Amino acid sequence: MADKIHFELVSPERLLLSTEAEMVVVPGTEGYMGVMANHAPLISTLKTGIIEVHNGGAADKLLVRGGFAEVNPKGLTVLAEEAYPLAELDRDKLTAELRDAEEDVADAKDEVTRQRAEKARDRLAAIVEVLNSQAA
Repeated sequence: MADKIHFELVSPERLLLSTEAEMVVVPGTEGYMGVMANHAPLISTLKTGIIEVHNGGAADKLLVRGGFAEVNPKGLTVLAEEAYPLAELDRDKLTAELRDAEEDVADAKDEVTRQRAEKARDRLAAIVEVLNSQAA
């Protein structure tokens, strides 16, 4: 039996996952990286992407947007700005929200409102892009 790494995924709202895994694939800003037991210590920023938790069989998948990953002798901890189990996300609903956000940008009457709308649009665009890449 292969050694396992302790993995925790934490968002501002809650602890989403705390488990032992054979390997965890994380979307670092420099590219996806696989982390296994006895991995060298590191800290990386995260891009919007999918975390895959491998434990034999099909991997558990979670979407993260931003944050940090830290590997240390105790395991891997991901502190995500946002994180959701992939199964909880509705691509069609998020695509509709993205269209609404694009309209909000176009309809903005002042700079502050436009910037706020652009931030919301960009967040949704990144999430929808990742979900669309998973469907392909």
